Amino acid sequence: MYTIKQPNQIIFGKYSARDFDFPNDSLVITSRGAKSRGWLDYTSLENCLCFDMVESNPSMDTVEKIISEFNDKKFNTIIGIGGGSSLDVAKYCAYKLNKFKIMIPTTFGSGSEVTRISVLKIKGKKKSFHDDKIFADIAIVDPIFIESSNENIIKNSAIDACAQCTEAYDSKLSNIYTKFICNEAFTRLEDGILNNNTENLVLGSLLSGLGFGNSSTTLGHGLSYVYSNDGFSHGHALAFTTTVSHEFNNSIFYKRFLKLVKKLNFQPIHLNQNLVDAANLIMTDKKHLDPNPRVVTKNTIIELLEKINAGHALD
Repeated sequence: MYTIKQPNQIIFGKYSARDFDFPNDSLVITSRGAKSRGWLDYTSLENCLCFDMVESNPSMDTVEKIISEFNDKKFNTIIGIGGGSSLDVAKYCAYKLNKFKIMIPTTFGSGSEVTRISVLKIKGKKKSFHDDKIFADIAIVDPIFIESSNENIIKNSAIDACAQCTEAYDSKLSNIYTKFICNEAFTRLEDGILNNNTENLVLGSLLSGLGFGNSSTTLGHGLSYVYSNDGFSHGHALAFTTTVSHEFNNSIFYKRFLKLVKKLNFQPIHLNQNLVDAANLIMTDKKHLDPNPRVVTKNTIIELLEKINAGHALD
């Protein structure tokens, strides 16, 4: 027996964010570039309450700052617009304040608009929060935003979505629905990367979010957070951590995933902290390690980190 969960309403299509009738009594949560990139003009949200200081890899301090600043303001809806960082903060703030949630991704890789997960830093370390009350009430996925994204954002977002759907396909928590939708997500993402099909990148990311949101990511994500804590972007880290994890897990996606990583030409990553300390931290991440298709030991983790550090992840 399994249960499928997702936002109450998902709207997909070009200009869908422009044409949606947003409530006036809203708080917009986004990043610093939202105004200069024209996101608020495009969505007609320029007159709403706005917090536009969400940082990359946001912390719980940002959530607490927003709640403190706007708790006494009059609004019924929180609108998150931006990348996964902005959406994670917006969802978590709305969850804590018990507000209606509308999520609009502008980068396509995190799948945050359709998951029950928020990833926030606690004392400098990433932690994922899972709760049905974190789900958006409405997710609006408008491919128009990818047209103004730079190449680096697109490739990091694309490989993030590829890692999510392929790890989730292999997860012990997967089911007939998640395997079907994750396979379709990867096929579309693969076409998007190899053939420069931006609409498939956007749709593949959405499907990936629905797939892993009803299953789980696994070892690749578990390994990635220590690299994120060292300053590497999430997608950049996953290009290497998911590759070595797929090889370890004998994933059916290993060779196809490796081909995409090479196509996107990611530069090598290196972990500066002590690998034993890193492995000890990773071993506490049961949300990613327990669903992994193969048993993961501390020695396994150290060996995989050593392989990445030695520059052999893509051999």
